[in-house]
Amino acid sequence: MTGLVSIITPTFNSSKFIGETIQSVQNQSYDHWELIIVDDASTDSTVELIKAQVKCDHRIKLFQLDCNSGPAVARNMGIDAAKGKYLTFLDADDIWFEDFLENSINSIKKEDTSFVFSSYKRSNESLEFTYPDFIVPQKVTYTDILKTNSISCLTAFLDIEVLGKKYMPLIRKRQDMGLWLQYLKDIPFAFGIQEPKAIYRIRENSLSRNKTNLITYQWEFYRQVEQLNVFKSMYYMLFWMYNGFRKYRN
Repeated sequence: MTGLVSIITPTFNSSKFIGETIQSVQNQSYDHWELIIVDDASTDSTVELIKAQVKCDHRIKLFQLDCNSGPAVARNMGIDAAKGKYLTFLDADDIWFEDFLENSINSIKKEDTSFVFSSYKRSNESLEFTYPDFIVPQKVTYTDILKTNSISCLTAFLDIEVLGKKYMPLIRKRQDMGLWLQYLKDIPFAFGIQEPKAIYRIRENSLSRNKTNLITYQWEFYRQVEQLNVFKSMYYMLFWMYNGFRKYRN
């Protein structure tokens, strides 16, 4: 098994969790990776904690934005700096299981595909599993993602040697969905791995839990980013609202 994996992690005031996140990368059974951390002008001790890790592990690289610019800008800087055959993302409060990278690469080879994503466990901030595991579908297409984004940023894994680099739209929310859709316009589907390979930490102030606040962002995404007409936007919005309710109920 060969091929450098570029891991993109944006940070902003992440001192409470970033150590666990970095440790989960260092614990990977597949060790040919680079962790590209892009700090979005943190005001806490995040940068100091990361610099300490950089000194001890040459695979960790720190980039810093001069002013707070949002996760899309931070992730795009990471994508631009990535040197790997493979590209994946891990937010600063999430955790991978030890075989996440190895399993993702094996799945790409076994399924003869270039885009895979995994199921994951869901916890609260204390890593207590307060929600059922989120089990992804075996395959998703462009239209499937318009109905509900079942590809989480913490488990998406792409062969960019095959697919090429693409960048997230510079919008406040739904940037990851925008990136997946760009790739799914070029390939028939992404392959879903049913076994959970990560832990998604649900923060108390997470906007993803408040679907009412997200409706405006989702509508603007359909209309402005994907440039769907009003009727198609309404059609996909109904699916999105229904699936969003199902995803976050206990």
